[in-house]
Amino acid sequence: MENLVLLKNPRFIIDMMYARTNNMVGRAVYKDIGFGNKAYVHKDVAAALLKLVPILEEKNLKMRICDAYRPPIAHKKLLEIVHFQGFFAATPERSNHCHGTAVDVCLTDKNGHNLLYPTEIDAYEPQFQKQVCAGDFSEFQQHLKKARHDYMEASAEALKNRDFLRALMESYGFESISHEWWHYNLHGWQAYPVIEWSK
Repeated sequence: MENLVLLKNPRFIIDMMYARTNNMVGRAVYKDIGFGNKAYVHKDVAAALLKLVPILEEKNLKMRICDAYRPPIAHKKLLEIVHFQGFFAATPERSNHCHGTAVDVCLTDKNGHNLLYPTEIDAYEPQFQKQVCAGDFSEFQQHLKKARHDYMEASAEALKNRDFLRALMESYGFESISHEWWHYNLHGWQAYPVIEWSK
């Protein structure tokens, strides 16, 4: 996997959501393909993330990495499970994760407890996961509005944490997307090719 590096730093908590079952597809897809709970990213993403470490240390925070590089085979399996248009990119080529240039993250306290945000990462809730996998997207679509950066009806603490994360990531070379507060792409990701994975 050329140009991919494994994230390893005491300030990063590796908790890949698709390596466990409590996620929006209800399957440990990364485990199923033999990938497991490993956070690989393009070397340029790793360099940008490591610049955050002094700030995390200063503020006594950690960063939970819930998704990073996603093998194209895993992306295809996710699409087979959930058909909700727009929840996953339509193809691996259109997924920044498959290029190794995207991360899904949140900040935690020194003990690894997530700070408060308007939703969980991926807007995960067990009841919505069951509905989505059954093909019912109506309630989840409403819930997803809370994941937007312009959603303002959460608590002041949740909005402060969301906005701080965005300012932090954008200061070090990442781009936010409007509808997922947790997702960040490396600036210029379009120039990076899809990376195939092999065991």
